[in-house]
Amino acid sequence: MSKRILITGGAGFLGSHLCERLLAEGNDVLCVDNFYTSTRRNIVHLLDHPNFELMRHDVTFPLYVEVDQIYNMACPASPIHYQRDPVQTTKTSVHGAINMLGLAKRTGATILQASTSEVYGDPEVHPQPEAYWGNVNPIGVRSCYDEGKRCAETLFFDYLRQHKLPIKVARIFNTYGPRMLPDDGRVVSNFIVQSLEGRDITIYGDGSQTRSFCYVDDLVDGLIRLMNSEQAVTGPINLGNPGEFSIRELAEKIVAQIGSTSAIVYEPLPSDDPTQRQPDIAQAKSVLGWEPTILLDDGLPRTIEYFANL
Repeated sequence: MSKRILITGGAGFLGSHLCERLLAEGNDVLCVDNFYTSTRRNIVHLLDHPNFELMRHDVTFPLYVEVDQIYNMACPASPIHYQRDPVQTTKTSVHGAINMLGLAKRTGATILQASTSEVYGDPEVHPQPEAYWGNVNPIGVRSCYDEGKRCAETLFFDYLRQHKLPIKVARIFNTYGPRMLPDDGRVVSNFIVQSLEGRDITIYGDGSQTRSFCYVDDLVDGLIRLMNSEQAVTGPINLGNPGEFSIRELAEKIVAQIGSTSAIVYEPLPSDDPTQRQPDIAQAKSVLGWEPTILLDDGLPRTIEYFANL
């Protein structure tokens, strides 16, 4: 049976892929976005779809609609964007969560929070399981995002305990694919754009720090499985690809795939940048029957092709 589904941040990188997938499954999709870091280009191909509606709205203000499910994806997610207006970033996470939880409470909708691996900070446990409480600097340059998302998780579980609201919390690890912004400062898009333009590839630190990269189609599948899981499954659940690569390895892969002449240069590591990031996805496997299927060597060419055509 088709559902009425609200996606906040629906014109963003992840949100637009989620809109597409939920429409393909026959649902009515309301995409809400204030276009602070997203672009109409991501959803322009959906505008004529009879089951798709676009609303320009900022989630820090209340929203009055009737829906069955809410995916709360709204928030700048790259350091360049969330540090540009850190107060607004915190408001988007905290006020946005309060407003969407209030909407879910009124309509009886199930609500999913797009949380982040950044709640683990610079982890002292590796890989990171959901039971780990994290190692986060509460007053650093990244705190607006890290602590905003941590507070949003707090609100979600308080609404569960206080109002019996059906909630889902996904902790999303590094995700990549078509529709990433070319200037978002994340390593995959940075390296691809620099390599395509024949510029030096900039690595911050010595390149030994690690990340795990999940292709967007795998991630969207995980989000939908979590949303439609039984009510007792609330999360938080890690969603990401446990394949771990050093930043230097990633740069070398991209240069090789593009056949670029770009040199790799090194700059100082930014403040509070985590040295390791790898999800423990045992819970996603056992509870959701989910694990990623698309390898980095298969997802990178699709992403490179997108940027080459921009």
